Amino acid sequence: MYHDFNYQATLATSLRAQWQLDDVLRADQELDFTRNFMPESLARTAALDTLNPYEQRILNQISAHQYLCIFGVVEEFILPFLLDHARPALRGDDWRIRALINFASEEAKHIHLFKRFHEAFARGFPVECQMIGPSEAIGAKVLSHDPLAVGLVILMIEWMTQQHYLGSIRDERDIDPLFKSLMRHHWIEEAQHAKLDTLIVDALGQGRSEDEVDRAIDEFFAIGGFLDDGLKAQAGFNLDALEKVIGRSLDDRDAILAQQHQAARWTYLGSGMVHDRFKATLEALSPRAAARIAEAAPMFA
Repeated sequence: MYHDFNYQATLATSLRAQWQLDDVLRADQELDFTRNFMPESLARTAALDTLNPYEQRILNQISAHQYLCIFGVVEEFILPFLLDHARPALRGDDWRIRALINFASEEAKHIHLFKRFHEAFARGFPVECQMIGPSEAIGAKVLSHDPLAVGLVILMIEWMTQQHYLGSIRDERDIDPLFKSLMRHHWIEEAQHAKLDTLIVDALGQGRSEDEVDRAIDEFFAIGGFLDDGLKAQAGFNLDALEKVIGRSLDDRDAILAQQHQAARWTYLGSGMVHDRFKATLEALSPRAAARIAEAAPMFA
């Protein structure tokens, strides 16, 4: 077996690690807009040498707003996915049901947390930042696909958030401490969610033929393409907001748009596709599936 996860142990760890919303971000707390929010490895704003440091910081903050709002959208389709997965077996393994319901409850808390961040951001930022949506339509589109494909996308995202915190945020000293703390608390609970989603994907893949897995991977890519289109649109909205704040049009807007879209592709797709834990699940499901995703991953670097 490529992992030793189980529902009982994961639930126990999750319950020990739980935090309360007000301990992370109170409804009246303010963000420090004199600081960057996102680490450079994810935002890639310092590389834009046609922007001055102030403009780079503004775009970095817009990128952080994008980051948590998009994860809020993702959590909104994870929640019904979990409930749909739990519902058929309510009389089965009690540890499994309790772990999945707790997983869903924590995702609902994260949605609430991200809404609080958006409200704090909107209070302190000089312009409104448009977001892709509506979230209900995005979720409906994603959830219309094969549950195995959806489960793989969610698993990719869960492991991706682990890498973001451990690899980019934890040791970053130049970002807003409140934003950093928020990401730390999100990481703590997502560590258990990634284990539970691994178990979900294992169950969804059980008994699938190679052709059936192949079709699920086709749908995984279809979901990825849909999300990628959204990331490109969001990059445009982000630049619209930047131009409003700085009071000028960007001469090299197309180049900045392409660079920021690629940064988002790495953040939300590529960094998950290459995560070792995600690749291990793919290998256990189907070496061919793992090879197909490994072949596509460099496009999102």
